Amino acid sequence: MLDRPVAALFDMDGVLIANTDFHINAWLQFAQRHGFPLTTDHYVEHINGRVSADAMAYVFQRPVTANELTTLTEEKESIYRELYGPHLQPTPGLLPFLDALKAEQVKLAVGTSAPVSNVRFTLDGLPLRPYFDAIVDASMIRRGKPDPEIYLTAAERVGVDPAYCVVFEDALAGIEAGLRAGMPVIALATTHTRAELAGTGAALIVDDFTQLTTDAVRALIPVA
Repeated sequence: MLDRPVAALFDMDGVLIANTDFHINAWLQFAQRHGFPLTTDHYVEHINGRVSADAMAYVFQRPVTANELTTLTEEKESIYRELYGPHLQPTPGLLPFLDALKAEQVKLAVGTSAPVSNVRFTLDGLPLRPYFDAIVDASMIRRGKPDPEIYLTAAERVGVDPAYCVVFEDALAGIEAGLRAGMPVIALATTHTRAELAGTGAALIVDDFTQLTTDAVRALIPVA
């Protein structure tokens, strides 16, 4: 048992599910449909881990209105869901790891930049929702990653001091958000290579959840 309230805060895309390639393909198709050039490198540097408003502004090279944002986001996400739907599955080792954390009474939360439609698609499609004590999505925050708001909000929702939260992330913007929230970060090499993640400040870098134990989480929590 961990001897104080502790929380594990998970990004969704690229963490709970290893779906980065499908998101990249969806963004490329979406951008091409609208006549804007987009590459994989553009996605990784400017889109991955960020809220839709920031991502769309990058693709269209201008701010998008609220009405545009809703329509464009759902268009892009419908492409993604069609591509990934037949392949939907949890990241290797995730379910046993979540079970182990629950057994140690660790609070669990999701902090994702994804829209509500994708949260339902993922958490209810697997299903993963019953594992989590709180879910914070893009509609619940004002500032997207790398701002720490989403992880500070998740910590507040589960009633755990940020110092006793551990973040699980794959995106550079998300890792920065966790660190700026004052939380240790475990990085999954599902989007970036281990070499690319090495200089991010992540406390641990793993390929998937088969390489993690609750002891690894405990080791990152400060001693009173």
